Amino acid sequence: MQDEITLKVGEMIKSPSAMNDQERALWHQQIAQKAREYLFSIGQPLVYERDGHIIAEHQDVRIIVVR
Repeated sequence: MQDEITLKVGEMIKSPSAMNDQERALWHQQIAQKAREYLFSIGQPLVYERDGHIIAEHQDVRIIVVR
């Protein structure tokens, strides 16, 4: 038996181009928080660049400079 794959598509209430600066800043914060929560929920670190270094931030609050 083949596993069924479900695609979940969201719909934004307001287009980013129609948002004012405050709404856009809040939207960016929400996106970052959702990405962090998702990665941690599947046991993966959040990896990003800061000050020219690659950083891996883990759910248990460890922050590792990868490069």
